[in-house]
Amino acid sequence: MSLKDKLFEKYFKRSLWVYHANAGGCNGCDIEEINAFTPYYDAERFGLKLVGSPRHADVLLVSGPVTRNAEPRLKLLYESMPGPKVVIACGSCAVGGGIWFDSYHVLGGCDKAIPVDFYIPGCPPRPEAILWGAAVAMGLVKGKAKPCFYRQPADEAVAAALNVAAPAEELVKK
Repeated sequence: MSLKDKLFEKYFKRSLWVYHANAGGCNGCDIEEINAFTPYYDAERFGLKLVGSPRHADVLLVSGPVTRNAEPRLKLLYESMPGPKVVIACGSCAVGGGIWFDSYHVLGGCDKAIPVDFYIPGCPPRPEAILWGAAVAMGLVKGKAKPCFYRQPADEAVAAALNVAAPAEELVKK
């Protein structure tokens, strides 16, 4: 078990303060993320709380593909968070670039700019999926679908979700 995993187990079981950032998407994921914090889904019962500053956050919840304009600001957000910190890529765009993955202004998924710990796929992911991903991050439940939630690089997660083989370069590296 790595040091980061031990820190997750010790400090993130009680509550997570979440800072939400959009890196350039269509706002579909943003609506679902905020919906997860409404009284209907009540994310606060799990100890999740939205905060207004990355300096107070434990978790950076990123939606949207990383655009060239958003990359330096996303890195600045990540660096301004106190450690230990968790990054959750939420939605197909944050996981692998979504439908804009090959556009000139899009770098790709969130992992192209900052290290990502957990992935929540979907376009947009339902509030239940967002809460499940947060529960996996907190260690409240074990991840059922390893490619979707538990620390797998985005290109492999996308390949697993589409049931296609990983790129040839990745297979050679292993």
